[in-house]
Amino acid sequence: MPITFASPPREDDLALPTSRKALITLSVMLVTFMQILDTSVTNVAITHMQGSMSASVEEITWVITSYLAANAIVLPATGWLAGLLGRKRFFLISVTLFTVSSFLSGIAPNLTLLILARILQGIGGGPLLPMSQAIMWEIFPLEQRGMAMAIWGVGIMFAPIIGPTLGGWITDNWSWPWIFYINLPVGIVGFFMAGAFLFDPPYLKRAQKIDVLGLALMVLGFGSLQLLLDRGEREDWFDSNLIVTLAVVGGTAVVLFLIRQLTADEPVVDLGVFRDRNFAPGTLIVAMVMFGLFSSMLLQTLYMQKLMGYDALGAGLVLAPAGFGNMLSLLVAGRLVTRMDQRVLLGFGCVVNAVALSMMGTLNISVDYWHLALPRLIQGVGIGFIFVPLTTLTMANIPRERLGNATTLFNV
Repeated sequence: MPITFASPPREDDLALPTSRKALITLSVMLVTFMQILDTSVTNVAITHMQGSMSASVEEITWVITSYLAANAIVLPATGWLAGLLGRKRFFLISVTLFTVSSFLSGIAPNLTLLILARILQGIGGGPLLPMSQAIMWEIFPLEQRGMAMAIWGVGIMFAPIIGPTLGGWITDNWSWPWIFYINLPVGIVGFFMAGAFLFDPPYLKRAQKIDVLGLALMVLGFGSLQLLLDRGEREDWFDSNLIVTLAVVGGTAVVLFLIRQLTADEPVVDLGVFRDRNFAPGTLIVAMVMFGLFSSMLLQTLYMQKLMGYDALGAGLVLAPAGFGNMLSLLVAGRLVTRMDQRVLLGFGCVVNAVALSMMGTLNISVDYWHLALPRLIQGVGIGFIFVPLTTLTMANIPRERLGNATTLFNV
């Protein structure tokens, strides 16, 4: 029985039915949660993959590197590709590619095919995050956008926090291919829901031509820099000719790419949104906050597993309280964001986050579980109070027709 796809609302019809907004929200949250969760569970299962594939540490890390490089290459072009193909069509293509490549990753008989499948998975997963944020922002009226971003934030913040726990449990009780197989039912349901309820907004700007030079420079620049960051420590940084070459090639390509985007008639990435007084500092702040969050998660996980003897599941359980604190603070911030000065909420979240990071700096190998978990819980609370007002302030003045491009740059 064929699915009847929904038609887009009129441009002046700003109030979608509550039921349709809820179904659109569920559709985009399903696939976004799936994509972010997959990234974190793979990190936990990497040692199991290494044994199964009889690979060295250097070889097996390409399972992560290939995904991140593909993700970094396609992410900046998300807004442009949505305009070229149509946002709904591009969203469905991305979900399909991510789901199919998840299956291919699970059945891969050797490391080469697994890496190829992970490249496809990165290409499919990269655009889902900025597109879902743009969709959530536009379907809710101004007074509901704070809560909308809170709901969206539950998915993107909660997934990487519970990912290590879930990944550890799956690899210990089943086997590593199941970290990819669990994406299949979610991806299939998400595809049909998105096909039924998503629409292309009438103000979406369609790309008229392909900037081949800009695309080539983007792939070369961002791909090289991602490889540099991922392989730098293993190659002893700038003592390696490979790292020096990647730095020169990547840096040069990115500079030329930025020049091209500022001068092209139809750029791949519209850098004009940085002229907005809120958007430029907002993207800088979110980059700093996310760097602090993920670097602290990685360092504490390594500390627990390498020095304190925690297994993957135990380390995941230490990180889990941050998810609950984050969910609570996101929902509270979503209610408060329209009732008080958003800058006050943002400042409060930054202070709470700073307290948590200072507590992590005092940890030693003799502390118990709660001394490890309490700073994570506090950090989760702080991140929620940062994310909602920061997103609302950053996107407040962005025109709807530039929203897809803005959310892409916000998530880069």
